[in-house]
Amino acid sequence: MRVLVVSGIWPPDVGGPATHAPEVTSFLHARGHAVEVVTTADREPAPMPYPVRWADRALPAPLRHAAVGRLVAARARRADVVYTTGMFTRSALGALAARTPYVVKLTGDPAFERARWRGVVAGDVESFQHAAGGPEVRVLRTARDATLRRAAHVFCPSAYLRQLVLDWGLAPARVEVLPNPAPHVESLADRDTLRGRLGFDGPTVVFAGRLTAQKALDAALESLARVPGVDFGVAGDGPEEPHLRDRAAALGLDGRARFVGAQPRERVLELFRAADASLLPSAWENFPHTVVEALAAGTPVVATDVGGVAEVVRDEVNGLLVPAGDVAALTAALERVRDEPGLLAALRDRAAVSVEAYAPARLLGRVEAALAAARR
Repeated sequence: MRVLVVSGIWPPDVGGPATHAPEVTSFLHARGHAVEVVTTADREPAPMPYPVRWADRALPAPLRHAAVGRLVAARARRADVVYTTGMFTRSALGALAARTPYVVKLTGDPAFERARWRGVVAGDVESFQHAAGGPEVRVLRTARDATLRRAAHVFCPSAYLRQLVLDWGLAPARVEVLPNPAPHVESLADRDTLRGRLGFDGPTVVFAGRLTAQKALDAALESLARVPGVDFGVAGDGPEEPHLRDRAAALGLDGRARFVGAQPRERVLELFRAADASLLPSAWENFPHTVVEALAAGTPVVATDVGGVAEVVRDEVNGLLVPAGDVAALTAALERVRDEPGLLAALRDRAAVSVEAYAPARLLGRVEAALAAARR
């Protein structure tokens, strides 16, 4: 089977699609399929055992969009099926121009994400579903719905997102929940070794991901300022980084909040294993990769109860859940991380086993099957 994988981001970028797309592509390549990738990048991606074709992000947006569309259309003509994890409209147009079926892997509501990026809506993804919106929002929703209705199959990482997709009018038989696979962690050093190597001395929580308004790290910094004795490691970059650094300094968190920039996945897994807890204070989410990664590394998760997070994080079983935007509740959860070693040990014992069902071979095999069915 010849498969074209399309992803808006690719390593060394940070984010769910930059993890999932290489994982799927490598899996399919190892299974003997002919695979290639179309993505965007700031510079030429690192060599892989398969072709990775890219459009330069330095191009003005209209030229970059056109370059991606041409790349997808050209490469889709040589493929049996397209698997797209981003740039959905361009992927669909390119695949349709090549008369090649395509399968979509969603990470959220693309209309909402584009509307937020353009500054035409506020609020969270829930409120967006019920808001009328102006002409631009209607265009974005129309493009989203047309793209998804023409897809042979749509994967959603959570039941929460699947229900949203069904509310957009897609047929239930074509929309499937596919949780994010758990990473392989067998090669990681043990927790004590990593804590020594990384300089973790005392209770430490870690966040990994894009530094955007969605992640609500302001709330995390405010909570940490109320909980002396807990350090905070922040792995990632993004538009909110300068503001968050300034906010940490204003709150007196110098020396406690450490911003280490974007990190490769292996280092993120090491940070999670060394930490006492992973912290995800997001205002909205779907089913973030970092939740599964932290649990697979044996580390409990402190997270807001938004989107599909509660489908994998269970309160006082493998983590602690708090309401979104509730700084007092997040503060109380961090106090428990600091003050209740028995609870933390019990959560840690149940962390890895809670994601055993997310074995990559099992989940990525379902992608392979959907691609084969779309090809037929």
